[in-house]
Amino acid sequence: MKPWIIILPTLLCAGQAQAQALPPSVTQEARALPGLSQSGEIIIDRAGIPHIYASTARDGFFLQGYAVARDRLWQIDLWRKRGLGRLAASFGPSYVQQDRAARLLLYRGDMAAEWKAYPSEAKDWTEGFVAGINAYIAETERGQQKLPIEFVATGTKPEPWQADDVVRIRSNALASNLTSEVARARALCGGDVKLEPLRRRLEPATAVKIPQGLDPCSIPQNVLETFTLGTSDVKFDGKVLVMARRETESQEGSNNWVIGPQRSATGRPILANDPHRAQSIPNLRYLSHIDTPELKLAGAGEPALPGISFGHNGEIAWALTIFAIDQQDLVVNDSKVALKEVRETIEVKGQAPEEVVLKFSADGPILYEDPTSQRSFALRTTWSQPGGSAYFNAAWAFKAKSWDEFLVARNHWGAPPLNLLYADKKGEIGWAPGGFVPKRHAGDGLLPVPAGEQYRWTGLLDPALMPVKRNPKEGFIATANEMNVPEGYPHLLALEWTEPSRVNRISEVIRAKPKFGIHDAMALQNDVTSPFARRTVALLKDLKGRTAAENSALSLLSGWEGYMGADSASAALFEIWTGRYLGESAVKHLVPEPARANFGRPPATSVIPVLEAGTLLGADPIKVRSEILLDSLGNAWTEAERLMGPDARQWRWGILHQADFKPALPIPGREAERRVGPFPIGGSGTTPNATSWTSDYKFASGPSVRLVMDVGAWDNSVVINNPGQSGDPSSPHYRDLFPLWASGRYVPFAWTRARVLQEAEHVIKVAPGQ
Repeated sequence: MKPWIIILPTLLCAGQAQAQALPPSVTQEARALPGLSQSGEIIIDRAGIPHIYASTARDGFFLQGYAVARDRLWQIDLWRKRGLGRLAASFGPSYVQQDRAARLLLYRGDMAAEWKAYPSEAKDWTEGFVAGINAYIAETERGQQKLPIEFVATGTKPEPWQADDVVRIRSNALASNLTSEVARARALCGGDVKLEPLRRRLEPATAVKIPQGLDPCSIPQNVLETFTLGTSDVKFDGKVLVMARRETESQEGSNNWVIGPQRSATGRPILANDPHRAQSIPNLRYLSHIDTPELKLAGAGEPALPGISFGHNGEIAWALTIFAIDQQDLVVNDSKVALKEVRETIEVKGQAPEEVVLKFSADGPILYEDPTSQRSFALRTTWSQPGGSAYFNAAWAFKAKSWDEFLVARNHWGAPPLNLLYADKKGEIGWAPGGFVPKRHAGDGLLPVPAGEQYRWTGLLDPALMPVKRNPKEGFIATANEMNVPEGYPHLLALEWTEPSRVNRISEVIRAKPKFGIHDAMALQNDVTSPFARRTVALLKDLKGRTAAENSALSLLSGWEGYMGADSASAALFEIWTGRYLGESAVKHLVPEPARANFGRPPATSVIPVLEAGTLLGADPIKVRSEILLDSLGNAWTEAERLMGPDARQWRWGILHQADFKPALPIPGREAERRVGPFPIGGSGTTPNATSWTSDYKFASGPSVRLVMDVGAWDNSVVINNPGQSGDPSSPHYRDLFPLWASGRYVPFAWTRARVLQEAEHVIKVAPGQ
């Protein structure tokens, strides 16, 4: 492990570092790159972060594209091919239907209107970015750079990019709530609407009403197969490509908080962000720093997009979490609704091209046609609007210098909907959620709706009507995907939010400290205490078990304060109990048998409020609640014994919950060098260090990037990107950050050139080429 990558014992003040020459250990190379207008350089630091110096903003984005391709060419090429529906051209006929599904979800509006929705410089920046990617691809074609081993293993090549490719792909947006609508309709087919609070909690509490003219039983079980196919990531199974089902919406989230100067130990704002996403190797996000006379940026972004999604520009900083605007509806068409057909040709490796038919109604792409009922099902979504490219509207913040200018960025934000937190060098802080909000003529978005006038969308909400918070008296703002719409706010944004344990714990910790510092922020991002666990265990008080297993479970959880560390036996039992057995037991006791097949297994965060309230528990709620709790506890104890052995003193959450990353493409003989992990991991879905797990309890999603910014003294900022910046297993930056991330440590995120030179590892001098 590199000794310099530690939580810094002391932090540099702005201007403290003096200009210096490159350390003697720094390696250098020179490149001539066609498409670059003037000379520049890429200084790669000891964490693999590129610090890009260029004479123009376009050149800065060009070199960013070049750096991304150098580190992540296989990843971004696969992202582009998946999004544009070009997998079959590289991987063969098994991907024709995948390509068809992806093409259904592309932006198909006017490209002039699309680019007009972004800053006037955005197309030029993007053209520079993709030119940089193409420059690196050209080097591989000339033999100046090696292709990543995945291309060699699959016998494929990267394809050249165009600027339009970046914004046309819409299927990567974290939009909601299409899947929830279908799940709710299926549950109501033969089910009882009064049981909806058990299945999915709504905020504010809302009685579910079936739209006029909708038969919930008319929604086929497989209605979203094409949507799932078109929005899933790509995974390989031997030599055959298969699709990996996307993580559920409830597993995607984030934390962010901003501390005002009056509460900050530095006297300056502190802004922290740790987005929680499905984990992969390489990571979903890429860190970079661009320094030009026109534009300066540092932060984390999607590798296939120019710039950053969150970070700072030297004057202001911003951070993001998902804000649950309902941006989708499933529209049910009868046989009379006119459908437009578009025929496209899909290139197929190894055989003749295939023609596919795409169908659209006035509401959007047709996801499914039911041959029996003659109904068709369309996706109505805000991402079909110009300006709906995921995360691309961060470009509006790149040059913002004040709160008012940041609100311009918020007002243009399309997708995904976000809590945007703000801080600046003057000491101002703020919250400004953004995202396209559909105005529904009728209905609340909870269920599919019939086509026609009654349930149409009448436009988008004026973004100036979105709520804001600026310099609150409390001195800080925190968000964690919870329902944070101010009471009395008149516009319907959404009804499905994340349970508030994470934000409650974050607020609890911040309030407990009169002054909150950088180290406090790092510790809080790694906090594994769950208020929800405390709340749940409180229901066990005074319960008496009926079996040895139930009594053992009650004993292990008695007095437990919700610490979800990897070394905790109680945490292991709690996650098995609440994640697998509690919802199952509640359904068994409360849902009539004929309705269970479609009801699903509700999350504990919905079950616990129902058990607390008691109104759905029948004539003897205390007895029914006790049976639900004890039955599920006994089953969980038996499962824990099977998984970890009969001695509960040896149980640990980290025995089950481990981060173990393997690339999607297996390459025989290269498994060990490409695997990262395993490593025991703490946390749960209700701790600030938020994690989810797979069916075998392995770590699935969580905060891959953690960023803490000292606003105005930017060199003090720290970051971690798991497992490393590079997707190349031969690179020292493929897995170097993994042990640090897993143990809650960070690396410096340098801003000034003097500090960058202190952290430098490798320098690429670049000049214009022919």
